[in-house]
Amino acid sequence: MKRKILLGLLLFIITIKTFSQNSKLSIELNYPFLIDNNFIGENYSGIIDFGIGYNFLQQETLNINIIISGAVMKTNKSSMRIHSTESNVSILKPKIAAELNIKKLNKIHPFVGLGYTFLFFKTSEKNYYNPEDLESSSLTQNESGFSLNFGMTYDITDRLFIKGLYDFTKLGTDSEVPNIKYNTKINIIKVGLGFRL
Repeated sequence: MKRKILLGLLLFIITIKTFSQNSKLSIELNYPFLIDNNFIGENYSGIIDFGIGYNFLQQETLNINIIISGAVMKTNKSSMRIHSTESNVSILKPKIAAELNIKKLNKIHPFVGLGYTFLFFKTSEKNYYNPEDLESSSLTQNESGFSLNFGMTYDITDRLFIKGLYDFTKLGTDSEVPNIKYNTKINIIKVGLGFRL
């Protein structure tokens, strides 16, 4: 259902802005690949990543963009005979990115970005041990930390582009969570399409 809503929103924006000229807005739709040995990479898989960008400053060799992206990831279901657990994480990431314009390679734009990541976890559990009480319980938790990313876009047309990037997030920890790589470092590779409105 969420995918249909996001796809409908994307098509609506593209339809409205198809004939606009010199717009500084862009949208992108990516697929996130979780990598590395950490609590996110081992337990979740990506569903969708959606971003909206605004070209804040445009120079001959450099563009500065403000981007807000969001992602949804879902855990592999943990299911046993007497209980079932399902967890989702939603990610919100505002960032600023510097993108290079290379004259000899005018379709390729390498970039680097710096931002802050917010993760919103929701876990639900059903206990089938007692058939008369199948109520599910849920738990929410939030985490956050600084993020750094770099990647490249390739222009298919003046408006349509392919994007690939590596995204690193370093989460903060509290006293109850050990400050080790497994708990604090998230590595994601994203590949997708973008459209300049």
